Amino acid sequence: MRKVLMGLAAAGLTLALTACGQSANGAGGGAGGGDAKGGIVGIAMPTKSSERWINDGDNMVKQFQAKGYKTDLQYGDNVVENQVSQIENMITKGAKLLVVAAIDGSSLTNVLHKAAEAKIPVISYDRLIRGTGDVDYYATFDNFKVGVLQGTYIVDKLGLASGKGPFNVELFAGSPDDNNATFFFQGAMSVLQPYVDQKKLVIQSGQTGFSQVATLRWDGGVAQSRMDNLLSKSYTSARVDAVLSPYDGISIGILSSLKGVGYGSSGKALPIVTGQDAELASVKSIIAGEQTQTVYKDTRELAKVAVQMGDALLTGGKPEVNDTKQYQNGAKVVPAYLLQPVSVDKENYQKVLVDGGQYTADQLK
Repeated sequence: MRKVLMGLAAAGLTLALTACGQSANGAGGGAGGGDAKGGIVGIAMPTKSSERWINDGDNMVKQFQAKGYKTDLQYGDNVVENQVSQIENMITKGAKLLVVAAIDGSSLTNVLHKAAEAKIPVISYDRLIRGTGDVDYYATFDNFKVGVLQGTYIVDKLGLASGKGPFNVELFAGSPDDNNATFFFQGAMSVLQPYVDQKKLVIQSGQTGFSQVATLRWDGGVAQSRMDNLLSKSYTSARVDAVLSPYDGISIGILSSLKGVGYGSSGKALPIVTGQDAELASVKSIIAGEQTQTVYKDTRELAKVAVQMGDALLTGGKPEVNDTKQYQNGAKVVPAYLLQPVSVDKENYQKVLVDGGQYTADQLK
């Protein structure tokens, strides 16, 4: 299990870049020295079905262009072959840098080898690219902590630490082809498992392993179908008190299923339902008293990290990192910079999301 990270900077950081060094596999040396300044940056995002990836792409385009680079932003529509083809085209068109949020973190080995042969540095964006040494840096959030925040929220709201219980909980995890999904789940279970062992939390379905609770491609429809099955098989008489959900899109599916059998109506309150990404629809759901919590990750700051990493690589510098041990991708330990996530609910959404500039008050009406 992961070592606890200490002393991470707050989300409002400004990265300091040194003026020496090369990228982890030497690709930065080929692209650096100033000759790549103003060149094309290829940005490969997984899908437009989640608003966060649209925001990520837009934020990076603005910030790279502000530094004088051209950008080639592509979305793979959650189809691995699309993303591979898009990256190949970026290489062919002469991209000087690739920033990749992988659809499937293990399916890019061959295309990234082509990038390495062309001496194009690669930044893995939010999702760790696995099984290849041809990735230079990783920009992400403290993904284990995301799960810790979700698990802690359930514990606190149920009053488990003060001895209350037992309560019924069901577990959902993210996509098995996304390295982050494991970190989220492990983080949450590091908090919840002691209460499961004490029988203060009861998983009526018996589905406890990651492979049993994973949700391919983070699909809310898949999550809704699974929740339907759980309710019909394990909760004909029992009540669901909490649902661990790793992502807002999954949470929406879970809530639709719960409301379909009467939760949220008079005398049958909705359970605690967690989430992640503070997507607009889910923040509105939180305000309305449906979804209970989300984990906010300021992707404006994540884009800033990736852009400053890329600019350093392309101008002969060396990006700052704050983790050089945790992210073993199967071929190497990828040096990373981790940002901090924030738990958001009805009590603090105004301060975090509105006062912080993520949304306006009018957007949340």
